[in-house]
Amino acid sequence: MRKRNSLAKGKLPKWAIWAIAAGSIIIGAAISTLTGFSVAAFAIYSAIIFLIAASVITTVVEGKRRGKNAMWTYLIYAAFIVALIPLASVLYTVLQKGLPGINSHFLFSSMNGVTGAIDNQTVANGEPVIGGAYHAVIGTLLITLWATLISVPVGMLTAVYLVEYGQGKALSKAITFFVDVMTGIPSIVAGLFAAAFFGMILGPNARMGIVAAVALSVLMIPTVVRSTEEMLKIVPNELREASFALGVRRWRTILKVVIPTAISGIASGVTLAIARVIGETAPILVTAGIASQINMNVFANWMSTLPTFIYYQILTPTSPTNIDPSVQRAWAAALLLILMVMALNLIARLVASIFAPKKGR
Repeated sequence: MRKRNSLAKGKLPKWAIWAIAAGSIIIGAAISTLTGFSVAAFAIYSAIIFLIAASVITTVVEGKRRGKNAMWTYLIYAAFIVALIPLASVLYTVLQKGLPGINSHFLFSSMNGVTGAIDNQTVANGEPVIGGAYHAVIGTLLITLWATLISVPVGMLTAVYLVEYGQGKALSKAITFFVDVMTGIPSIVAGLFAAAFFGMILGPNARMGIVAAVALSVLMIPTVVRSTEEMLKIVPNELREASFALGVRRWRTILKVVIPTAISGIASGVTLAIARVIGETAPILVTAGIASQINMNVFANWMSTLPTFIYYQILTPTSPTNIDPSVQRAWAAALLLILMVMALNLIARLVASIFAPKKGR
């Protein structure tokens, strides 16, 4: 009797995998109950049982080749789910604890004049929490804006030099080395550098928004350089050569051909750099301090950002005897920070779609 090809063997019905999954959940719940039930143990037992059972049954019914394929497919699905669990957990926790604190008063008022007595009174009377993070939102936006204005031109021009002009040169190798070193610099070191630099110029008490922006730009520049460099490298050389063949100079080719072609990736890199620094706390503390009032001038006086606002509300509650209002403000600020990062990603995608090269007919 001729041996049947593995590709011609039977095939599991569509409901089989769902039946295996249901059985795995039941058995996993039973084993977890016997060993002391917990959600984590239940999920692990169920996943292991499903992986083994689905792979074995697929091998028996459909053949060894498809059994191996099923095993690796389910492993990939499991890895994807495991990677999503921390993100989903963080989002759920922040939404659960942060949404009750999001209101118009929180968004459009500062902590100026808010004392522990006020928090005690609101808790005793069951009133809405007074005091918001408007000053921290303004500080976050202004400091991040100035850090972006400093780091993006420097980072992009450095990347252009590395890709378009400095290939094989000693200066290019030195720049690449220092960019790699800067990538691993702790954020507190960047803050101390900016504080010491401006301290020598303006005095030891020079704490203001622009100092914090310089500290954040030190952290942003390596990310901008690396992402822009990689995007410029993947631009086809044929586009450059076609431009040169038409008599277009190198600088104009870079400006009109190379950068527009890579703008989508560059925008994504800049967004990653902003997301990298918008949540920094340590460099802001040593460069801009903490303020409870609104400050629109980055060149004078202390400023607060959302990370320092969260840190201050948790570390030193406004009312040590009633910390719930401060905790609520901290969670609301954390949710606001996440929403700002999401908005930045959406803006980056919009910018990339607008400035990306237009497709031909």
